[in-house]
Amino acid sequence: MYLENLSLTFFKNYQECSLNFSQNINCILGPNGSGKTNLLDAIYYLSFTKSAFNVVEQQNIHHGQEFYSVRGSFRHSTKKTRVQCSFKSGEKKVVKKDGTPYQRISDHIGMFPVVLISPYDTDILRDGSSIRRKFMDVIISQLDPGYLQNLLKYQRTLLQRNQLLKEFASKQKFDAHLLASYDQPLLVLGEKIAHRRFEFVQQFMPLFLDHYQTLCEASESVSIQYKSEALDSGFQQRFLNNHHRDLSLQRTELGVHKDDLTCLLGDHLIRKIGSQGQQKSFVVALKLAQFDLINLEKGFKPILLLDDIFDKLDDHRIGKLIEMVSGNRFGQIFITDARPERTDRILETVDNEIKKIRVEQGHVAETND
Repeated sequence: MYLENLSLTFFKNYQECSLNFSQNINCILGPNGSGKTNLLDAIYYLSFTKSAFNVVEQQNIHHGQEFYSVRGSFRHSTKKTRVQCSFKSGEKKVVKKDGTPYQRISDHIGMFPVVLISPYDTDILRDGSSIRRKFMDVIISQLDPGYLQNLLKYQRTLLQRNQLLKEFASKQKFDAHLLASYDQPLLVLGEKIAHRRFEFVQQFMPLFLDHYQTLCEASESVSIQYKSEALDSGFQQRFLNNHHRDLSLQRTELGVHKDDLTCLLGDHLIRKIGSQGQQKSFVVALKLAQFDLINLEKGFKPILLLDDIFDKLDDHRIGKLIEMVSGNRFGQIFITDARPERTDRILETVDNEIKKIRVEQGHVAETND
């Protein structure tokens, strides 16, 4: 599977833009702030129907305009599929496949998978548990539509339960039977989510370890461990006994929305004791394992987006990555870089077709130099 072309209208810093792509390597080159990452984000949009970097739709509209449109055509074997995402101020986002709007946008997730490796990936290690849950959920949702629907139902039920708890607190009134009507759906959905996440980590770990050892060529021990109270015996009773605590907090304290992935170097959190190189290798290995798992489950390679990674990796790790590129381990790749001469040097031994696109303040030009 690969993306044949991309067209933008009033998306971020682009007024109008149309590009055709190589099904192998596409280099997007230009100064910092010129819009390179916005092109990758547009490709991400066509896969996930949302931005990787900015969840506020209004802020993705070009300054002074009222709407944006992102359009592209994917090729999978002999089949071509057109995808369009558009948003107008004050209206709902619309996603179309071959001109037909989705009734349920979530049905699109997983059809055209992408994996994004960016400078912000170390946030997976350094930030709170929510970003690590998102990392798991993004991968599993691309592989398992049932999981995504369970997750969306859980999130809606959790929001409703929390709103009810706030209402109880404001009115100083508590209705145990009404609150209990939200308990059972949360417990049933939470158990399904927790078991699926556990299965995912078991499948994911060998792929992750293989990539980490390749990148580091070291004997150090790394691991990821899934932590969920929902898998503990007696959790359901603890949850049901927590009503008064939830009422005091005005939110649901227990559940899979508190799950975490523990990222370890030896027996310690890598964010606390790992060097910058070890942390970078860890997150790149996470993303490459994501690529491999999608490939295994889907039977085709996802699109790989590499945003400004040459600035963030040392020569050894770049060399290992380029070895994989040269060995045709990946399918279609998009690379951004602010230094064209560096990209030329790094990719000079790669035998695949390379297409270069130069970006300057929201304007693009295809080049063969």
